[in-house]
Amino acid sequence: MADEDLDLLFSQARDTRNAMPSDLVTRMLQDADAVQAEISAPSIPEQARPHRGLWAQVQQALGGWAGLSGLATACAAGVWIGLAPPDFLPDPVELVLQQQMEADLFQETGLGIFLTEEG
Repeated sequence: MADEDLDLLFSQARDTRNAMPSDLVTRMLQDADAVQAEISAPSIPEQARPHRGLWAQVQQALGGWAGLSGLATACAAGVWIGLAPPDFLPDPVELVLQQQMEADLFQETGLGIFLTEEG
């Protein structure tokens, strides 16, 4: 097919307007009205809604199960990094379990001698 034939077919298609059947338009508008009425009407009246528990409220506040799973993963990673930190971080277990060291600052001289001296 030549380009001229295609141009002729395209121009004919642009000039020809097919109208939608009126009964199809009516049915589409009725369906749209029904959907809009369904969306705008409350499904359960406020008085009939059951009271949501604390766990359900927390779950909704955190973003549902996806938010809870992300939070659990972050907590698990934090515990893991805290117990087995990388080399460039200080080990918190060693900081907690450090041995206390005693040092005699007065080296066998009593504190009383230092307190009685003048000056």
